[in-house]
Amino acid sequence: MANLRDLQLRMRAIRQTLQVTKAMNLISTAKLRKGRRILEDTEPFFTRIQKSMYDIISGAGMMQSDFFSRPVRNNTFHTAVVVVTSDKGLAGGYNANIFRQVNQLCSRLTNPLLILVGSIGYRYFAHASHLILENFSFKSRMPDMEDARGIADYIISQYVWGMFDEVHIVYTHMYSTIKLLPTDLQLLPLSAKKIQEEIARHGGQKRVELQFEYLPSEQAVFDTLAPLYIKGLIYSALVEAYVSEQSARMAAMDEASKNAEEMLASLQLSYNRIRQTGITQEVSEIISGSAALSE
Repeated sequence: MANLRDLQLRMRAIRQTLQVTKAMNLISTAKLRKGRRILEDTEPFFTRIQKSMYDIISGAGMMQSDFFSRPVRNNTFHTAVVVVTSDKGLAGGYNANIFRQVNQLCSRLTNPLLILVGSIGYRYFAHASHLILENFSFKSRMPDMEDARGIADYIISQYVWGMFDEVHIVYTHMYSTIKLLPTDLQLLPLSAKKIQEEIARHGGQKRVELQFEYLPSEQAVFDTLAPLYIKGLIYSALVEAYVSEQSARMAAMDEASKNAEEMLASLQLSYNRIRQTGITQEVSEIISGSAALSE
């Protein structure tokens, strides 16, 4: 009876876990669909800004702007790395892959400084040797434009002030629901070549160098579009990372549900065997007792 009781408690715990994993799977599926829809709706706007930025940089020549490469202050070069992780776990290897990518990137950079997005990343890098400048958290909700604006304003202000000389962002790019890969993208300083590569990477046509007339001036148009461009890249990375997180969690919960069902089936089989053995033993005892009384 003790074994039966133990098996009953274990099966009850697994059934409760199975309910949680299936519920989280459904929630992640709904969030994944919503995130992909938002990403598809906003992508054309920021793609247009990206193309305009390339046209201005390639056609205007050298402009005096803080968004281009500038002299290193105090003869010390620093690189900021924006790391986008999740605020919750239970997403398989989603965060571990980001940590591996960041560690590899920081090993190649000069004086890396971290700007963290997500509480999981902060818990991990709080014990690392790299200096953490700032930490942002969205409490597991869909990031919006205000969140991207806050991060972009902080990065641009610190870059212009001279806190760092180069900015990278590391996030998870979702090629498909089963192919999620960490991606490193350089935000600052701006480069026409790298913008061209980004346009081609997202399926856009190759841009040719064209001459345009800018009103009131090339400098004014560029200084207006550059912060929007940075904000657009950050927002796109945040939403894509959020969608990738939901896809990873959906896959992890699906696999956990399958494992729970297999464990439950195995325990149910053991429970039936032990119960059948107990019933057979009780029947044998009753028959033996009845025979003894009849004699």
